[in-house]
Amino acid sequence: MRLENLLALTQGTLQNQPFVTRFDGISFDAKKVKRGNLFIAFNNSDIDEAILHGAYGIIFDKPTQIADNEIAWIKVGDVDDALMRLLRFHLIEKELDVYETDLITIKLAQQIMTDSNFLVLGKCIKDDFMTLWDVHEKAKILYCPKLIDRDTFVTSKTLPNTYKDEITIVEQTLFETSFIFNDIFYERQLLSPFFISYLERLLNFYKMHEINYRLRTFTPIDNFEAVFTNKDLSIKEFGASDRVLIFEPDFELIHSQISFLKRQANWAKIIYILPKAKALPFENIEGIFTYESQQDIINTLKSTPFHFALIAEQDRTLLEHSELSKPTEQLTLF
Repeated sequence: MRLENLLALTQGTLQNQPFVTRFDGISFDAKKVKRGNLFIAFNNSDIDEAILHGAYGIIFDKPTQIADNEIAWIKVGDVDDALMRLLRFHLIEKELDVYETDLITIKLAQQIMTDSNFLVLGKCIKDDFMTLWDVHEKAKILYCPKLIDRDTFVTSKTLPNTYKDEITIVEQTLFETSFIFNDIFYERQLLSPFFISYLERLLNFYKMHEINYRLRTFTPIDNFEAVFTNKDLSIKEFGASDRVLIFEPDFELIHSQISFLKRQANWAKIIYILPKAKALPFENIEGIFTYESQQDIINTLKSTPFHFALIAEQDRTLLEHSELSKPTEQLTLF
């Protein structure tokens, strides 16, 4: 890319009069810079190393000292914005077929092998930049607007909700599913039936667009994540306990997960632990507890009998809480 084009695209200001007039490639990692690269400086502390490895230009947005007048020093208002402008221009000529979807569908799609001309973006723009930069022309792309700004692409469509074929569930527990799709049997997948509608939508999309895929074995994602514990909240092997903590970091899913648990486990003692500031719409549901701190959650789990505890806006790192090393007497159902 020529220097004058880069300045126009990024709306950057050249801070010196360099000898270089063009760049070959872009890099974010100072250790991986190659001679002729443009280096995107998210951290100014990496600039010296990038120059040492042969960077021909530096894009930065924080005050910095010009260390080498032969290369181009380009100051922008915001590095992330400059990056998006560069990428968007680069992708215009690729004629991509872009679809947006929710984060759960992205996490499921990342576990399914597909054709090389179908790309699932599951990270932030910085992490997925090089993948997008090198994407094939007319490739299909699936992304989530929570991770990547819609403005990265000229146009995008929503993943269709129309289903041609349904998934047939053969056997299920709350956290495992055996099912049939397209006459293929997938046995004991570590996938809760809660996610089947997401998977059904995804697999129908693959079939509709003739995207070859291979579904092997799912591993748990961090939504509706089940952790089996004993009464002191020590982690046990999957299925080795009848006390299960279910972590859900996305509060938007809590209402549907409460309905799912009530429907699928109406025999069980279920408690729901929600942030106090968001619990008001759920106050009439039996088994609701609220918290303002992680310590409140620990206290509730240690003092309340349950089979399943759905914990909103938390993940399994809660079980690293220091209070868990202090055993307490507790009521039990068992």
